[in-house]
Parts: sequence; C-alpha cells; structure tokens
Amino acid sequence: MEAFKEKTFKMITYVAALATILFLFGIIASVFYEGIPLFKSVGFLEFLFTKAWYPTHEDAQFGIWTLIAGSFYATLGALIIAVPLGLGSAIFISEIAGFRLREMAKPVIELLAAIPSVVYGLFGMAFLAPLIRETFDLPTGLNMLTSSIILGLMVVPIIASMSEDALSSVPKALREASFALGATKWETITRVVVPAAKSGIIGSILLGFGRAIGETMVVLMVAGGSAQIPSSIFQSIRPMTSTIAAEMGETVVGDLHYRSLFAIAIVLFVITLVTNLVTELVFLKRVKR
Repeated sequence: MEAFKEKTFKMITYVAALATILFLFGIIASVFYEGIPLFKSVGFLEFLFTKAWYPTHEDAQFGIWTLIAGSFYATLGALIIAVPLGLGSAIFISEIAGFRLREMAKPVIELLAAIPSVVYGLFGMAFLAPLIRETFDLPTGLNMLTSSIILGLMVVPIIASMSEDALSSVPKALREASFALGATKWETITRVVVPAAKSGIIGSILLGFGRAIGETMVVLMVAGGSAQIPSSIFQSIRPMTSTIAAEMGETVVGDLHYRSLFAIAIVLFVITLVTNLVTELVFLKRVKR
C-alpha cells in the first residue's frame, strides 16, 4: 500500500511538472506564431528602431522605439526609487533590527508584494497624480514620475526580501573578524557584509528590473499614454506593456496591427528572459555556491 501511495505521488508531481512546462512552451509558441509574420511586411530593424507608432493610420507605421524608451525610462525611474528603499530595508532587517522587530518588519514589507497592481494603479490615479499635478503646477499628473514612483513601491519587496536573504547568508565569522580588527558596525556593514553579498543584491535588482518592465496595469493607468521619448520626468510615456493592453481590443485578428502587438510581446519576452537568465546563471548561482 505504501509503495502504491509513493508511486501515485510521484506520478502526480511528474504530471504537474510536465503540464507546467507544456503550458509555458505553448504560450511562448503562440506568441511567436502570431508575431513573427509581421516581419514579412515590416523590417525587424525598422520595427525596433523607428519612432513612428501609427498602426491604425491609412499609411500605417510600426516603429516601437518610443515604446521601448517608455518602458526603460519608467523602469529606470522605478529602480532609482526602489534600490535605496529595498537595500536600506534589507540592511536594517538583517544587520540592525532586533529579533522581534525583524520578525515584524519583514512580513510587513513583503505584504507590499501581495497588493494587486490595480490597487497601486488606483492609488496612483486618485492620490499621487493629483498631488504631483498640484505640487509642480502641471496640466496632468499622469506622467513618468508618477508611474516610476508606483512601480518603485511595487519592486521594493523583491529587492528587500532577496537582498536580506543574501546579507543573512554572509558567514558570521566575517562580521566577527571585522569587529576583532576594530571596525565599527557601520564599517562592518558597508565594507564587509554588503560587498560579500554583492552578487545576491545585484541579482535582486535585476529581478526587480524584470518585474518593473513587465508590469502592465500601473503604467496603463498612470503613465499618461503618449508614445514619445520624454525630455522631462513630467512628460507622459507609453511603455510596451500598456500599448498591448490598450490596443489589443481594437485590432482585427490576423491584421498587421494585431501581429505587431504580438511582436511587441516577443521583444518584451526576450528582454525579461535575458534578464532572468543573467540573474539565475550569473548572480544567484554565485550566491548558492
């Protein structure tokens, strides 16, 4: 009977793992199947590096450079906000806080990751955007700054949690050796612990990058929606994800506009895949060692 239960359990886990892999490859194959035919009509380099995104005009143009720029600008702004907050939180939890405070602070920070992105978007539209509009006397608060702040808050739990794990994994002997040589707590943290956990910290930042560049709902709600390369943080932008979400309902299945949105999804997929591979194979692999 025990042998039967063990075989059944193995079979269930095997089927679950196989189904997950099949679903993943099915999604990837469907995206590439719908997106690749676009490049018979629009050159790949023209698609990537021209700025004109007018897919519904009579003389349709499918250049996504402004959309790529919008995604990277919003993500860069998010990391500028999230890295200091996330890394500072990780150092506090790992090196400074006492046991009880650590047990309380970590779940609270990680709770930010459980909030649905649409709630972040509503907060951005209802409270943050009006505040930024009034503070800086702008015509609208839906711009790159607002989207970067909200995305940054969403990325903080990823950077804080993974960086805290990396800092906690630094051997205690390194800290004790530093104190034995007369270093202060601040010097031990900044010159011994953080450098020793560098690979894990960089890996957490790269995963945060992947999370921010793939976020859809927040940028759809608060980024403004203008396909342009911004010259100021107060200008609106249109990232790739929000373009797909906003325009998919307007397309005719099989036309160039429809296929161009899948081609954008391919570009987004490649960016996030490369980011995750570099994180897993370079930085987190070093941490595991």
